[in-house]
Amino acid sequence: MRRLRLLVVLSTLALSACFETTRPTPPPPPVVVVPPARIGLALGGGAAKGFAHIGVIKMLEANGIHPDVVAGTSAGSVVGALYASGMDPFQLQEQAFALDESKIRDVRLFSGGLVQGQKLQDYINQLVGGRSMEKLKLPFAAVATQLETGQRTVFVRGNTGQAVRASSSIPGVFEPVEINGKHYVDGGVVSPVPADAARQLGADFVIAVDISSKADGNNPNGMLNIVGQSISIMGQKLGEQELARADIVIRPRVNQIGAADFQAKNQAILEGERAAMAVMPQIKAKLAALEAARRTPVPAK
Repeated sequence: MRRLRLLVVLSTLALSACFETTRPTPPPPPVVVVPPARIGLALGGGAAKGFAHIGVIKMLEANGIHPDVVAGTSAGSVVGALYASGMDPFQLQEQAFALDESKIRDVRLFSGGLVQGQKLQDYINQLVGGRSMEKLKLPFAAVATQLETGQRTVFVRGNTGQAVRASSSIPGVFEPVEINGKHYVDGGVVSPVPADAARQLGADFVIAVDISSKADGNNPNGMLNIVGQSISIMGQKLGEQELARADIVIRPRVNQIGAADFQAKNQAILEGERAAMAVMPQIKAKLAALEAARRTPVPAK
């Protein structure tokens, strides 16, 4: 009898095993690919001091930091356009040493001796190969001030040289630039260092370069220096607020270089290199922290 019961139990187990279905292996969790943070470079205005931007770019690239987007105001828009076009830092330096004022200065006596700016526009368009802003290698923005309203205007498409010309038209020195029935002057009046424009281009991490003149109790010599410092004073408060929204601010020591001192190119580039290297550990640490935070999974609520 016991043997019969054992046979029944074994038969039942065998039958149940035949009808058991194998549970499917759960699929692996999806792999989330987090793209690296987009680095934005915001280059401020400062006339001849703008050569310092080249030194900053040299050191960034030498340390493996390659900006993804570029925004520029005034002199920063000149360097920014050439860099966004695909020039490497050494090509930028070659162009800087080859530049003389006759290539960009076209004085018109009937307009009160103001610089027209057409030469600057043509010079930039020549160097970028005639490409419009949206066809440059990197996304690029040039910041100008609309004369009729005083509003900040960010050019991101259209004629590259014309946008740079508008951004660089120092009031009282350059004629305002007319674009689509509106007139534009130097972007430094409303945005001395265009950190916000770099954010608008999609930057997650903004490196700002401030080369503006600071009021130091000394009386600036020459019309261009006087006008340049006046613009810096006008935009100082706005500039401080905008710089606070950058992740890193690099300040080359170029106050001693005059706004029209094109002969001090090499000194300005060296000061840009020194200033960038001084904050390089900070840049790398902040970038590493940002990348780590971007890769940390957010817990589900």
